[in-house]
Amino acid sequence: MVPPADPSAPDLSPAAVSLRGRRPRDLPVLTRWLTDPDAAWRAWDAPYLPEWDTTANLQRYAQALASSPPNPNERVIDVGGVVVGMVNRAEEDPAGGGWWDLGILIYDPLHWGRGLGSRALALWVQATLDETDAHVLTFSTWGGNDRMIRAALRLGFREAGRVREARVVRGERLDAVRLDLLRREWPGLDGRA
Repeated sequence: MVPPADPSAPDLSPAAVSLRGRRPRDLPVLTRWLTDPDAAWRAWDAPYLPEWDTTANLQRYAQALASSPPNPNERVIDVGGVVVGMVNRAEEDPAGGGWWDLGILIYDPLHWGRGLGSRALALWVQATLDETDAHVLTFSTWGGNDRMIRAALRLGFREAGRVREARVVRGERLDAVRLDLLRREWPGLDGRA
């Protein structure tokens, strides 16, 4: 017999995923995850960059979050009232050219492999298409980040480029990978995630 669900527990299902602007109460959670040099997510998010440089940059970024208003090109991933990560986007040069590069990060490994990232990514694609002049969206990752590549492919992204053995991760040479999606290829959220 399955015990009844705790009615006070937050809903951590993909259906409960939303994206929203950062709130002051989110800062302790974001700071904890961003500044922990041993956080598991760091093994997947650009692990080819020098650890000392990544740590210093993330500490500066966490401090900047505390003193700056929310950026419309960044959102927190909220799942049933729990902040589990962030999404971001940056316009590639030249401005107004319609090319936006996207990023996503789920901090806690307890939330990996449950569809939360795929749902957040689908929402972010839709928001980016709704809020910008995007003609093409891209993701840049590395060949060992299978979860990120699979999530993007499920949403209709295609591999646009691969630079063979361009990244060194834990002593192993792996490819740099870029995936892309054209605006006209996105059918919307229905049936995607």
